[in-house]
Amino acid sequence: MDFIWILFAFVCGLGMKLLGLPPLIGYLLAGFALNFLGVVPDSGLQLLADLGITLMLFTIGLKLNVQDLLKAEVWAGSLTHMALWTGLLGIGIFALSGLALPYFTGLDPASAALLAFALSFSSTVCIVKLLEESGELRTRHGKLSIGVLVMQDVAAVVFLVLATGKIPSLWALGLFGLVFIRPLLGRLLAQAGHGELLPLTGFFFALGGYHLFELVGVKGDLGALVCGVLLSQHPKASELSKALLSFKDLFLIGFFLIIGFTALPDWSMLGMAVLLSLLLPLKFLLFFFLLTGLRLRGRTAFLAALALANFSEFGLIVADLSVDSGWLSKEWLVIIALAVSLSFLFTSLAYRHAHKVYGHWMWLIRRFERPQRLPEDAVVQPHSAEVLVIGLGRVGLSAFQLLHDQQGDRVWGMDADRERIERLQAEGRHVFVGDGEDADLWAYLDTSAIRLVMLALPSIEDVRHVAEQLADAQYQGKLAAIARYDDERRELEAAGIDEVYDFFTEAGTGFAEEGLRMLEQGA
Repeated sequence: MDFIWILFAFVCGLGMKLLGLPPLIGYLLAGFALNFLGVVPDSGLQLLADLGITLMLFTIGLKLNVQDLLKAEVWAGSLTHMALWTGLLGIGIFALSGLALPYFTGLDPASAALLAFALSFSSTVCIVKLLEESGELRTRHGKLSIGVLVMQDVAAVVFLVLATGKIPSLWALGLFGLVFIRPLLGRLLAQAGHGELLPLTGFFFALGGYHLFELVGVKGDLGALVCGVLLSQHPKASELSKALLSFKDLFLIGFFLIIGFTALPDWSMLGMAVLLSLLLPLKFLLFFFLLTGLRLRGRTAFLAALALANFSEFGLIVADLSVDSGWLSKEWLVIIALAVSLSFLFTSLAYRHAHKVYGHWMWLIRRFERPQRLPEDAVVQPHSAEVLVIGLGRVGLSAFQLLHDQQGDRVWGMDADRERIERLQAEGRHVFVGDGEDADLWAYLDTSAIRLVMLALPSIEDVRHVAEQLADAQYQGKLAAIARYDDERRELEAAGIDEVYDFFTEAGTGFAEEGLRMLEQGA
């Protein structure tokens, strides 16, 4: 990669971070700035962007449960939204063609519907980054958002087949046979170990799936996703996802830069992009009312709709294909690129405050809930609980097990990952599904008997949010949390956490105590 790309991406990304904004906003600005300065990207930057998207889809597959896609709120919500949005917006765009607005003049009904369809997709890259950074990828609304994105990807494959006329070869039927080599893929992953061979194995699977699907005339990104799904139940799936995390995030910077290189806009194009961006609240409302209509809780519908309220990079693919086919003028490619960028800004800024906004407007949002909830949205009351461990990853689960051995059934665990909870419940553990940042949960949960809440969560933002929710729920007990760095410790102590444990120091202390115990036993 040319150093000037790294320089601009670093400076702009750091600048946004210092302003308290997501770095991806800086990467978008860096791309437009480089384009304005006349820097021409070479094939290397595009290669990094493509690698980032492929790895991202592969890691999504590693965390995806196919059964989630069969839920009505996923397939019905996504397909109904796409149909309604395309129909209603298509009519609106065609109506604007009669108002002599720049670039709208001359659009026929088919072109208007095509534009609306391009804007119906939500950005996989933007949403996954936001959910990962907030530690919400495995939450109810996080999994719902990912499911909707996967259904949109399926629709994208169908569109590309119809629009290009490129029908997959008969060999594509053989892709169904991949399920039979799943055990072989699992054995290969098991033999990869824990060193540098593990991420290399991830690259092999992700790129292998991509090229295999491309070879038979199917969208390659779908192949990376499918390969991830095939390995999603493997014990090392989570470790593989973490091993690829840094590579994926680094390569995706290339994707955000590439958007800025699409073309240089003029003021009229920027005005049209802003006009399209004003539709984002309507996209949010349509998702929200559809999801609540499918009996989802108000909070789940609100957070998922807010995450999905953006335009997708796939819109650029549709626009590019339409320009090549003569269906749209080339200026629309620039307008859609600007609208996609503005939508990223909207989602990145809005979602940072999503939990606070919901807490403030909860009384209004919950009015749109259906009287009957879906079974998996029921709240479980942990009876006789005096200690509650929130977050049952490796650290949280170890703490839960140790405390349960000493305190018995007075210790309960909670995690937002339903699959993890179901595995632990099958082992007879006192655990239940719950999202600590869910204001509704604490409104229904009786915390009067709980004396200690231990927060083993992936980020200090999550810890702060949970602490705020507990304070609003009038929780009177103690709070303990884990920090990995000194600055995180100071932030959590300032946020009112009673005890903050240094992750690395406490691990060393525990290891030393175990050594002393062994010496005493030997004596």
